[in-house]
Amino acid sequence: MSEYRNRAVVLKQRPQGEIQQGDLVLEERPVRSPNEGEVVAQVLWLSLDPYMRPRMNDAKGYMDPIGIDEPIVGESVARVVESRSDALKVGDLVTCYSGWQEYVTFPGDAPMVYKIQQRDNVPLQAYLGVAGMPGRTGYCGLMYVGKPKAGETVVVSAASGPVGTVVGQTAKSEGCRVVGVAGGPEKCNYVVNELGFDACVDYKAGNLEADLKAACPDGIDIYFENVGGAVTRAVAPLLNTGARVPICGFVSAYNATDMASVETPFHVLKALDPVPEHRFFLVTEWQDQHQEITDILASRVASGELKYRETVAEGLENAVDAFKGMLKGQNFGKQLVHIAD
Repeated sequence: MSEYRNRAVVLKQRPQGEIQQGDLVLEERPVRSPNEGEVVAQVLWLSLDPYMRPRMNDAKGYMDPIGIDEPIVGESVARVVESRSDALKVGDLVTCYSGWQEYVTFPGDAPMVYKIQQRDNVPLQAYLGVAGMPGRTGYCGLMYVGKPKAGETVVVSAASGPVGTVVGQTAKSEGCRVVGVAGGPEKCNYVVNELGFDACVDYKAGNLEADLKAACPDGIDIYFENVGGAVTRAVAPLLNTGARVPICGFVSAYNATDMASVETPFHVLKALDPVPEHRFFLVTEWQDQHQEITDILASRVASGELKYRETVAEGLENAVDAFKGMLKGQNFGKQLVHIAD
């Protein structure tokens, strides 16, 4: 075993609804010494994302469930501290799926491990947010599923988050009218005044349907789905003929105890006449364009064209509380955990 002292957040029992005490536990875990071709990396930044919650359930979805006593899945920025690989050397910075832990051992040429090409004005943690998987998700979902055209109206839910941030600013650069949906006046003001959206509807204000209709006088051509629930129901009657709905996720249902009884965006959209073009997508569909799209987004961050916010929890011991808060929308922008410098 390696000499590194490692802590990991592991799944002790599957949450029933909201995550409770004892579901996720911080434990000391040994770090395996690297075999030939492998490296040991120290996790510097950990990304917290909504997709992690459904993977804690014992249900087959688009990704396998996390096993009991296994670390929670998650992407990180990590620094190689020990190497027996020709692909990576000590000191190299990478994004990798380390899970919620402080050190990880993996093959230097493993898939989904990417060496970070650092550039000025792009902090490392941005490669987990707007220049990382969430950013690529927003960009690919909008451009390749939504297929925006100048003059169209684009609505994006969770507009101040890392996916929505990229969707909205990219749609503006394509010449669209962009309307965000976010929770609370602070987030809505930020989306309009900082990110440059044309309007933002506060779903917490109590007038969702009327406010959304007022913000979209010409209807909605593209709805980028992140949350589901009441937002989808408010959007549905405003969808124009020929509308497209890229479905990234529906976080409002992720703490449900019985997913079989949840009304998903698919139920709402399939009940419309005509049924709008819609589909669930994964960013891995464009894995062969990973570096190309990362470079596009990172260059926009570097130039100041792509703006973003982030919320940082300090230390792995605070990851669980930060994750629970994120599922309730308590974060502002990308939720991260800072683990080491």
